[in-house]
Amino acid sequence: MAGQAAVFSPVSQSQVDWLGTDPIPAEPFYDPNFYELERQAVFLKSWIEVGHVCELPEPGSFIRREIEFAKASILIVRGKDGAIRAFHNVCTHRGTQLVEAEAGRQSTFSCPYHMWTFGTDGGLISAPDFGQFHVAKEDCSLPKVAVEVCAGLIFINFADRPPPLREWLGDLADRLDAFLVARATAFHEYVYEIDANWKLTYDNFQENYHLRFIHPRSGGAATGPDNPFGYPVRYGFHGQHRTQTIWSNVSAPPPPPAAMLAYAAAGRAAAVNGLGLNDAKDYIALFPNFFLFGSPVQHFSHVIMPIDATRSRGVIRVYWIGEDSSASESFARELLMATARDIHAEDRAVIEAGQKGLSSGALKHIHFQTQEVLCRHLYQQVAAAVERHQAQNVR
Repeated sequence: MAGQAAVFSPVSQSQVDWLGTDPIPAEPFYDPNFYELERQAVFLKSWIEVGHVCELPEPGSFIRREIEFAKASILIVRGKDGAIRAFHNVCTHRGTQLVEAEAGRQSTFSCPYHMWTFGTDGGLISAPDFGQFHVAKEDCSLPKVAVEVCAGLIFINFADRPPPLREWLGDLADRLDAFLVARATAFHEYVYEIDANWKLTYDNFQENYHLRFIHPRSGGAATGPDNPFGYPVRYGFHGQHRTQTIWSNVSAPPPPPAAMLAYAAAGRAAAVNGLGLNDAKDYIALFPNFFLFGSPVQHFSHVIMPIDATRSRGVIRVYWIGEDSSASESFARELLMATARDIHAEDRAVIEAGQKGLSSGALKHIHFQTQEVLCRHLYQQVAAAVERHQAQNVR
């Protein structure tokens, strides 16, 4: 019948049989030794998203990032030539950290200890009584970290010779370029720390199996009689990365009036900016720890940074193009950010409860069903990276 919505059919096991159905070992979700392997095999060898170019609008603009898994403080700087570079935030004299501010703009970076001064290109410009040293200035530049940009997103990589970022992103690079984030000039940010392994935290946002139990109030519209668990329409696998396309409940009751106003205002802004609805229902999950939701109305990213084996930090950003042009647009942005935060607040306790159970050591394995296949894929990619790392180290 014309206009009638198609009956939902979940992704079948046969479509994802290639990923297997075996139980997953529980220990990698709490064991410090496995976390150390992950740190070396995954996080120190992968491109990690740490910011956006809108944070570096002018030459001399910088941001500082504390990266616990690398035990590093990183300065990301736009140079006089417009190029973005990343350096360890450490004076090459005796190791003192140069910058305490989280962000700012300055033409040079001076060590507070003995006033060694570096340019935005990382080169040593001056050092008091440098003639007493036994080294050339050219050999005293700030230690570099690989940095590249895709779709306005800044990624760093601690490997000595990492692959080019776009090659690592594969076919997802071009899709990212078409998203709002590639043209974003502003964002709202919410940062949280949680007592949970980074994979356990990340997996919560890779499956909808929990929606009807944890989010009956905020996420009720994402489920319906045809799809009581709100399972996605499809999954995609792109090497180490993955995607999902969420289901739309066309029979869902309308949101509250305030939310209707916010969605309408954000929708008008997206239309003015020429943003269509291609990939609007898609989540892009970049290995190992980054999400991006394609909707131009509520376009958000979510990064899960490991702190140790059982703690992680999440950074959620909702991106926008341009400053607020009216009070209604300001309201829309604030409400859409608050909505994302509201939903996440409902997840927190159950994630931490899961960590407590796993950390007890009571379980040898955990179990992923067919519709938790993205969680299975992430674990398999991590395990494969760890195995490659161990094999390289025994040669």
